[in-house]
Amino acid sequence: MPASCPGCEQAHALARLLADDEVDAALQAGLMAWAPCASGCNAPADADAITRAQGRLRTAWAARERYRQRATRLERRAAEREARRVTLQPAGPATPVRPALPAAAAAILERARAKAAERTKP
Repeated sequence: MPASCPGCEQAHALARLLADDEVDAALQAGLMAWAPCASGCNAPADADAITRAQGRLRTAWAARERYRQRATRLERRAAEREARRVTLQPAGPATPVRPALPAAAAAILERARAKAAERTKP
């Protein structure tokens, strides 16, 4: 029986782990560093499964990195927007706030409203 190469043994082990859905264990066993044997002695099914898993992981990792970059960008924009809002907002009122009506006028208006309310009662 011919001696199998270490690359082929690793491919079989990785394929078994992937078939058992043990992705973490496959990663620890060198999934992302694995490359097909130069002599082509790997089982095609094993090599195909490993290559597909590597592609899915690279795609997922790239998406996660894009998501993190987007979140960072959104946080930065929100901070810039808040900083602009704070700087555009006056520190305090430039003139003292006055009531809409003087106290005497407000009292007269209130009496007029009360009289009108009495007249409309049945």
